[in-house]
Amino acid sequence: MSPFLSPREIPASPTARRLARCLSIDDLERSARRRVPAAVWEYVAGGSESELSLHRNREAFEGVELRPTAFGQVAAPSTETTILGRPAAAPIVLAPTGYTRLSHHTGEAAAAAAAAAAGLPYTLSTYATTSIGDTARAGAGGRNWFQLYLMKDRAVSLEHLREARASGYETAMLTIDTTVTGLKRKDVANGFAIPPRLTARTFAGLARHPGWLANILSTEPLRFATFPEGSPYGRWGVSNTVREQSLRPADIAWLKEEWQGPVVVKGVLSVADAVAAVDAGADAVVLSNHGGRQLDRAPVPLELLPDVVRAVGDRAEVYVDSGVRSGGDVLAAVALGARAVLIGRPYLYGLMVGGQRGVDAALHILVSELVRAMSLLGAADVSEITGEHVRLRP
Repeated sequence: MSPFLSPREIPASPTARRLARCLSIDDLERSARRRVPAAVWEYVAGGSESELSLHRNREAFEGVELRPTAFGQVAAPSTETTILGRPAAAPIVLAPTGYTRLSHHTGEAAAAAAAAAAGLPYTLSTYATTSIGDTARAGAGGRNWFQLYLMKDRAVSLEHLREARASGYETAMLTIDTTVTGLKRKDVANGFAIPPRLTARTFAGLARHPGWLANILSTEPLRFATFPEGSPYGRWGVSNTVREQSLRPADIAWLKEEWQGPVVVKGVLSVADAVAAVDAGADAVVLSNHGGRQLDRAPVPLELLPDVVRAVGDRAEVYVDSGVRSGGDVLAAVALGARAVLIGRPYLYGLMVGGQRGVDAALHILVSELVRAMSLLGAADVSEITGEHVRLRP
């Protein structure tokens, strides 16, 4: 038989076949949209208000031009780097995402396990739907970080920190851009809540996804699992009243003292705030507009990156999120000075398509794209990616 007519090996399971067709994060996104109810999809994919920040984040990455060295291309570049002084297989961190078991019933456990297998840090949200201990066990051997929403009652936050420390989490990440929750109009229209509310609209969406619904109903009930059963802090809709709404640099210093380990501050959107965070003890800052989910029309993190690196890059690591969805995006961020990027939606799309295997696929796509881009760019390892390799197109 002609080699052009040789039968192609077909993956055995439907999940494997779906994932085999996904060659990019865009492909995963399209497949994911078919796997979950509309309310869940719009919660994950949507942004706040008019979604201007959501779209501007992508426009910034799409405007980056990569500038190769034609006579310096390398066959097998290394993506290995260090993040907070410890090895990482690539300059990628899995960002904290709330309510992750809505995307797939395996939720945070699947994401942590995939991150550990890939050699990348994973960050568990305060509003996770899997407990601190269960997530640590799922990601055993990996680098687990804990994201903290500081509560008005510090005893609640101290208990989170105590449990995270006892479970082996290495880093605390304080989110500072959620004084109140951004208005996501689609979520309001869908009556989004945990557990899901059965309005006529959401019921129709659930009915079209019986597999998703069966898995949710047959596994542990959806709840905010980092809080004790029945805790008022674990009730839907109370976050704006129980979270600290007057965060100051002194709160970073407090966390640094209580945690006694690396502290990352997420949600920085100005040079002044980056300087204040580092002065207060932050070991790293994340330039983030929450993926376009908080203040609409907020600054675009990628565009702030060079100025923030110049201001604090000699004293702290600088990360960037909001809009990253390809290996080329990772390379662009590193070239502009980032130590690493944080990703959220890309791995959630993989989770929706195939649980842990889907997260594995999303991470493989990003790292493979980064390897190809580095090879064609002429960078043998991450340390060789510099500002000379990029140009921000006007």
